[in-house]
Amino acid sequence: MTLKDVAARAGVSIKTVSNVVNGYAHITPETRTRVEAALEELGYRPNLSARHLRRGASGIIALVVPELDVPYFAELARHVIGAAAERSLTVIIDQTDGDPERERFALDGDRALLLDGLILSPLGLSREELAERRDRTPLVLLGEHISGGPVDHVWIDNVAAARAATEHLLALGRRRIAAIGDQPYEHGETAQLRTRGFVTALQEAGIAPDQRLIVPVPRFHREHGARAMEQLLDLEQPPDAVFAFNDLVALGALRVALSRGLRVPEDVAIVGFDDVEDGRYSTPTLTTIAPDKERIARLALDSLTARIDGDGDQPARELEAPFELVVRESTAGRG
Repeated sequence: MTLKDVAARAGVSIKTVSNVVNGYAHITPETRTRVEAALEELGYRPNLSARHLRRGASGIIALVVPELDVPYFAELARHVIGAAAERSLTVIIDQTDGDPERERFALDGDRALLLDGLILSPLGLSREELAERRDRTPLVLLGEHISGGPVDHVWIDNVAAARAATEHLLALGRRRIAAIGDQPYEHGETAQLRTRGFVTALQEAGIAPDQRLIVPVPRFHREHGARAMEQLLDLEQPPDAVFAFNDLVALGALRVALSRGLRVPEDVAIVGFDDVEDGRYSTPTLTTIAPDKERIARLALDSLTARIDGDGDQPARELEAPFELVVRESTAGRG
């Protein structure tokens, strides 16, 4: 069905139907009701592709993340898609594995010409490369690899979040607390911030950090959490609590603790980070830091659409999303 068909059914001009479809205010209530009835009766659906082309836009944005098989990014993508749909935008999703070349291609490749905007969680791209990018497609960054840069950035306070997790374990009376997930090398900014928060909480409690209890991992995967936990439990004095830098690492550590015959949380308490769905159904369920993923998605979409709509001359913005500590059985027990 076309606007002409609807106009004929409602007894109005094509222009009037167009004004109703596009939400213009200066239509009499009687006319609007008649046109809406005709739209419903004929099953008219607007041609979004044509609308976007008339406005010089594609109606397509991209979300580019390091790893889609990490549940945090999959759950975040769901929220981005939902927030984009409210704005009649379609989202395409790509994975870079943190490869700088693939991140550069996402920014400056031919595909960028088809996009109205881009949300990127980079790991390998440098601040200098970002500043020198040729393409002017609106861009919003996620994560901590590049903050305070030339484009809008959505973030959570990883230092404060790690402190909250560690302080929770300290409040339980735990004193030999381990951290799994440090990444003391280039591109490990998020992990480094969480290590800083962990160490700060210990120092404020009068506990000197034991470097043997801070175990680095190459990636935030289950297998790396499991290997790190094996290493920790082989110590002469194993930890009585573990702060894992994401939930997958925590689940790997949890598996090893249980397989070694330890009780969680009685013998060792475990806290994760990200609040992914798996942790709500593990045995025991997982205490975690929960970034507000829906808020992150909405901040990113609000910022991106503002830039798309002509807000490009404004200074880059740092947009902070909240987090909370969600206490479950891995630290509180089963009651």
